[in-house]
Amino acid sequence: MKLDAVWFEQSNCYIDGRWCAPLGGGYLTVENPSDGCEIGQIARGQAADIDQAVAAATAARAGEWGRLPAFERGRLLARMGQLVLKYQDALTQIEAADVGKPLTQARNDARALARYLEFYGGAADKITGETIPYLDGYTVYTLREPHGVTGHIVPWNYPMQIIGRSVGAALAMGNACVLKPAEEACLTALAIGAIAEEAGLPKGALNVVPGLGSEAGAALSAHPGVQHLSFTGSVPVGSLIQAAAAKNVVPVTLELGGKSPQLVFEDADLDAALPFLVNAGIQNAGQTCSASSRILVQRSRYDEVLARMAERYEALRVGPAARDLDVGPLISGTQKSVVEGFLAKGRDLEVAARGQIVADAPEAGHYVCPTLLAGVAPDHILAQDEIFGPVQVVIAFDDEAEAIAIANGTDFGLVASIWSRDGARQMRLAKDLRAGQVFINNYGAGGGVELPFGGVGKSGHGREKGFEALYGFSSLKTVAAFHG
Repeated sequence: MKLDAVWFEQSNCYIDGRWCAPLGGGYLTVENPSDGCEIGQIARGQAADIDQAVAAATAARAGEWGRLPAFERGRLLARMGQLVLKYQDALTQIEAADVGKPLTQARNDARALARYLEFYGGAADKITGETIPYLDGYTVYTLREPHGVTGHIVPWNYPMQIIGRSVGAALAMGNACVLKPAEEACLTALAIGAIAEEAGLPKGALNVVPGLGSEAGAALSAHPGVQHLSFTGSVPVGSLIQAAAAKNVVPVTLELGGKSPQLVFEDADLDAALPFLVNAGIQNAGQTCSASSRILVQRSRYDEVLARMAERYEALRVGPAARDLDVGPLISGTQKSVVEGFLAKGRDLEVAARGQIVADAPEAGHYVCPTLLAGVAPDHILAQDEIFGPVQVVIAFDDEAEAIAIANGTDFGLVASIWSRDGARQMRLAKDLRAGQVFINNYGAGGGVELPFGGVGKSGHGREKGFEALYGFSSLKTVAAFHG
């Protein structure tokens, strides 16, 4: 099945190299968050479909996929990356309609998916073991081996990117994958199934089962035939998945929430910092685990930073994904209610600036004005909890010690950024910040597929992206040979 046949219509599961109707016969409606209209249906996969997918993946590991040399796996992943670039226009349109992303952001995600597949295609035959000096008469070496069948539960906010960094790495190591995309946004995941088919990936190496998290997701998490799980999403759901996997003693990579700070010191280059300060908070309507939702500013520059951020906020325009404005809709009415609930809890705060929803935005779209809040205490709920919407709070600090205390003063630890020209300060704070990634005079480093990504605390554990992801999707075997 070619990708163009998937366009808003392919609703079935992709299992064992075939498109098959869900065994329970049910389907779920796909909604366009820009206007609330139905754009298609997806299969409501359940436990029986997960059973089939795991069985297919198990057979693939024992069959053609498991016998392929690493460089051949790499070639297939590279071929998938080429097809992603070939179909990037279609993928962009699908993602924009399904998730509500402005077209430019959706296109960047398609290109990032291609880059992940290229990177892991090139890395597939670069994972080696080592020899270990030991006792006389012994040769000891280590091997990196795939876990076997890996389960991937990906969220709705960045389906293509997260599939690339998770499934791409797992396939590169030789695992066979069962992918359960979020029910709110499955279409590009199904498209990736079609791309895998066209690229010639052996049947069963990649299986895609859409459906509800409480059904298909729960079944995958608890399945005894899965040897490793990867989950990106909320803390409560991550805890449930980890508990289910623990019953089978299965390792889990968790990338959960964040409340990521940017620390702006009095010697910062504000002209360089300002685009990052704002864009890192409102990209994808703030629905990003690594979004910078807290801006910490040294008191001597506080008023200036706030005024300049406010000016940018007032210029932000919100509207349908197809308009390719600064901000699109939230994913659903439910998420809109969540964000509006947080804003209601911040009625005591100063609204420094808001963006503007364009006049012709459909009333049924899930739009929220980007909101910049000032005078926020570090312990306020809007400075502590993940909002997952286009809301940023600005907090003042006096010195390094206070900045570190505020930055580390949440349950999360995913990303942080330091804006300062002082090299010694940069090094001190990079060590002291409680985060999986720290950026100095930038934020996000342009995505960086090569850069290990993950968190500490309630932001999760394990690492994705780069070679660290390949290590995570493999197990280490030690071989000690006595030869006298």
